Amino acid sequence: MRLPTRRSPANAYINMTPMIDVTFQLIIFFLLSSRLAQQETQMELDLPAAASGREAVEDGRPRLTVNVSADGRVMLGSTQTPREEMAGRLRIERDRLGSDLEIRVRADRSVPYRVVSPILLACSEAGIWNVTFAVVEKDESREPRAESQNR
Repeated sequence: MRLPTRRSPANAYINMTPMIDVTFQLIIFFLLSSRLAQQETQMELDLPAAASGREAVEDGRPRLTVNVSADGRVMLGSTQTPREEMAGRLRIERDRLGSDLEIRVRADRSVPYRVVSPILLACSEAGIWNVTFAVVEKDESREPRAESQNR
């Protein structure tokens, strides 16, 4: 008498290739998006030194960074913005992000106040009152150590 043998189904495996492809695509997406987010505020500037101030704290509040380079270029986020359009752009961003929007001004230490003043006026015209300035801590050796904010 013949004993029956067990036969395994022909396609009894799971194809992992699509799952691996999706995983690698997600990794690439997050790497690129985090890099773009860092480029927005990481313009190389020689920030002014201050004897007082507070360490910058991430509190979840919406924040826009305005960079002012040594040659006078004003960048709202990662976009160069003419001074005449600054109030309108800030008003749009305040409406989009909410009334508790914070503006952080990062200006090169060689920039005169007459270049920063129109930015402050544009903030007041747009109804934004939470404005901070990025500075570095003054050290005895005159080496800037850390970026902080001063109100």
